Amino acid sequence: MTTIAGQQSLRERRTALLLGTVERPSVSGQEAQVAGFLVRWMSDHGFSAHVDEAGNAVGSRGEGSLTVVLLGHIDTVPGDIPVRIEQGVLHGRGSVDAKGSFCTFMAAVAELPDSVLARARFVCIGATEEEAPSSKGARFAVTRYRPDFVLIGEPSGAQGITLGYKGRLVVKAQVRKDNFHSAGEGTSAADDLTEYWFRVREWARTVSGKGAFDSVQATLQHLSSTTDGLSQDAEATIGLRLPPAVSPLQAEAALNGLLQDPNQGAGDITLGILAVSLSFMGHEMAVRHAKDSPLARALRVAIRAQGGEPIFKVKTGTSDMNVVAEHWPVPTLAYGPGDSRLDHTPQEHLPLDEYQLAVETLRDALVRLIGN
Repeated sequence: MTTIAGQQSLRERRTALLLGTVERPSVSGQEAQVAGFLVRWMSDHGFSAHVDEAGNAVGSRGEGSLTVVLLGHIDTVPGDIPVRIEQGVLHGRGSVDAKGSFCTFMAAVAELPDSVLARARFVCIGATEEEAPSSKGARFAVTRYRPDFVLIGEPSGAQGITLGYKGRLVVKAQVRKDNFHSAGEGTSAADDLTEYWFRVREWARTVSGKGAFDSVQATLQHLSSTTDGLSQDAEATIGLRLPPAVSPLQAEAALNGLLQDPNQGAGDITLGILAVSLSFMGHEMAVRHAKDSPLARALRVAIRAQGGEPIFKVKTGTSDMNVVAEHWPVPTLAYGPGDSRLDHTPQEHLPLDEYQLAVETLRDALVRLIGN
């Protein structure tokens, strides 16, 4: 195609894009280098591209009346995994979560025929800070675009279609109290904070539904305590994954209520009201989209056309789908190559054949969605 630069084959160009993206480190808040690379690639491949005020790498193609936003994230969690290709598999931080997905978006849009570009505008947004509670890139994007269809770049597998994600709440808990001799009466700051964690864990168990998507998952992400000989400090970070039946505000109210001993009056010893200070962030509602939307149908047919069998999924994590759902009430799904079980792990890797298949599948789906 005349819109694709250079003399490499499509497969080679796609691989070079993915490799160049994964090779550039981009821990949340440090995405400038990879954003610049992606903007240059898009500019060389028929996009109008720029880095926006949130640091997002943005590129658009097409002049039609419909707008399709393809929102992926280009930041990663920390962790150095040597970038290499071994036996057709790319190893590296972000290969699965989720640079592979955003490169799939870019490559597919770069290969769309002119007939489709005449009918629709495709906006690829490589968002910043998705792996941080801020979701800076996505929150900026929702103020700039009014799409008709939205694709979120997250690993679903080349045959997977993700319809929804759980909600989220992050809790910062702190205790400060005077130091005391361990042989005396009383509890330490760490005792009180641990007791609070036990209450949170029990609350999550009692309010959970039967299925994984309907349960409350509580994870102790950080726990520490220190003393200077005069006072004790303990702090913890607790992450909650919330089902549709439990909103972040409902969870916040419940966790504030847990400061009161739930066993008060049930025995001879109670801890009364715990002197734990709480702060909350990362409020995200659970979201689930319909599987019979025009977007889902187009991708389902495209997967079958490539010889696959579509698999609809809902995820127990969160993504930028949670952020944009309220602002963009349009057909939305998440798609991208890779096994999400490898997210954030030392074993993160992406088979290149699956990446190539995902590009072919998505290109076909976009053609079917808009009409050729």
